[in-house]
Amino acid sequence: MAYALTVATFNIHKGFSPFNARLTVHELRERLRRLAPDIVFLQEVQGAHSGHAERHAHWPAVAQHEFIAADMWADAAYGRNVVHQRGHHGNAILSRFPIEHAHNQDVTHLRFERRGLLHCTLRLPDGETLHCVCVHLSLFARSRRRQMAALVEYLEGEIAADAPLIIAGDFNDWNNRAHSLLAPRLGLTEVFSRDDGLPARSFPARLPIFRLDRIYVRGFAVEVADVQFAEPGGHLSDHAALAARLRRD
Repeated sequence: MAYALTVATFNIHKGFSPFNARLTVHELRERLRRLAPDIVFLQEVQGAHSGHAERHAHWPAVAQHEFIAADMWADAAYGRNVVHQRGHHGNAILSRFPIEHAHNQDVTHLRFERRGLLHCTLRLPDGETLHCVCVHLSLFARSRRRQMAALVEYLEGEIAADAPLIIAGDFNDWNNRAHSLLAPRLGLTEVFSRDDGLPARSFPARLPIFRLDRIYVRGFAVEVADVQFAEPGGHLSDHAALAARLRRD
């Protein structure tokens, strides 16, 4: 059975504008709702922070992924990566489809830079299982290589080689090495690279220069791919968002 779905990935900078100038999580939620993707991959999601809750009168009463998902996405999963005295943050996946299983795989390489891969299995309306992985990789090239190798090894051991798969998030891939490390072994296509061989520019949001964020897919045709929330007044986060419409025949 053929079907189409829309996906987006967004590093939300813990719900603050660049340089933490102001709280943006409420506006960010509304903009994502207007975009209305079926599946959302979020990075730098604040699960809890007692200091922010004390300082900001409109700080959400629940974790940011729950606040964003409420009454819009049927299911949400959160992978806690960084834990500190005042709270924790990590990655999240929001979905219009039921999330049947969620697992956060620890891929930390440096103790001061905690990282995880959030893997969810979604049940689509036709009964098919879709695997989704939300990533936020290291700022350091050596660590990114180790984390991508861990991602490949994990997925090769956990899912069938032809299972539909979406991997999205903030790869911090300043030197555009992710494709050669991921795509051949997992059979992936990056949704923007089909045009000129390069991912989209997504950072900084006000004037995107660096190609840090990605959406990789397997088992889907890419109908449309767009950069969202990148504008001269882009103030929701320090990253732009990426979105794509996919088709499975």
